[in-house]
Amino acid sequence: MIRAKELHFSYTGTAPYILNGIDFEMLAGEYISVVGDNGSGKTTLMRLILKMIKPGTGSIASSAQRTGYVPQRNSGADSGFPITVHEMLNSYRKLLKVPDKNAVRENLKLVSMSGFENALTRTLSGGQSQKMLIARALMGEPDLLVLDEPSTGIDSASREDIYRILKALNQTKGMTIISVEHNLRAAVSNSSRIYHLSGGRGHICTPEQYVAEYMNRPGEFGDV
Repeated sequence: MIRAKELHFSYTGTAPYILNGIDFEMLAGEYISVVGDNGSGKTTLMRLILKMIKPGTGSIASSAQRTGYVPQRNSGADSGFPITVHEMLNSYRKLLKVPDKNAVRENLKLVSMSGFENALTRTLSGGQSQKMLIARALMGEPDLLVLDEPSTGIDSASREDIYRILKALNQTKGMTIISVEHNLRAAVSNSSRIYHLSGGRGHICTPEQYVAEYMNRPGEFGDV
């Protein structure tokens, strides 16, 4: 699904590189969490996967036919603009030229948001806003879903609900998921593999291997 080979990147185009010789492979149907300290290159790798930026040297390619993107929650859903959930999602449906007019209702059902069609987006809780963004990303029926810290700024019950939704999309619908994570417990609980970035380089491992290597480090685990 995604393959990076000898990938180098810096925003200046010269050393020092944020990503330094990255080799990374993600298979269709996997759920991979990308973890690492602030400044380790997690967001940069995500932007490269989404083709928002181009690699300096090396290559990164995706075989996904359609990619859905869920940004952090503060990306427009919380603006004061008076728009309903249905209006926001339906405008995205039209932008993607999705012919099924029931797609809004169906995607809201997938994220446990049935009945919120007429709610103003500015009245939603943090968890509800994040679910709406996931529903928006699902509008084009993507085979790859990319998320940027999906549990940031929401309560624990909403976090559990969101990860339940993501796991169901991965396991029951076969959707490939790659999530930039600060929530390490969620990464360990939900991922098929974890990609740890440090010093510009990456290390791929199973959740069990990650726990064995990192769980005893003070402060290593983030939010529950």
